[in-house]
Amino acid sequence: MEQRHCLNCGAPIQGRVDKKFCDDQCRNTYNYQQTADSNNLIRRINHALKRNRNILESLIPEGEEMAKTTKERMIQEGFQFKYSTHSYETKKGSVYTYCYDFGYLPLDAGWMLIVKVKE
Repeated sequence: MEQRHCLNCGAPIQGRVDKKFCDDQCRNTYNYQQTADSNNLIRRINHALKRNRNILESLIPEGEEMAKTTKERMIQEGFQFKYSTHSYETKKGSVYTYCYDFGYLPLDAGWMLIVKVKE
């Protein structure tokens, strides 16, 4: 009979014919490593989205629902334009880009209109 080996550590396996791991720790480690890369990517994207949202929120004065700022200031704050949750096109054709409940609309000459979704 052919000797079977643990998929994680390579140790010889004894027991059931369909057993793939030598113990629970090896099974857990193996399965964690299978999903770690995709989970890390998702975690990094979610972190960037939350950071973008918080930057947009910080640019609107307390008690206001919108404000104007420059694209340069957003970049200086660490805003990453490649990450957004959704966009909305108005009937006039203006496209707002959102990070959760805060969004921005590019205006002329590098200016941006920052808005908060009305609840």
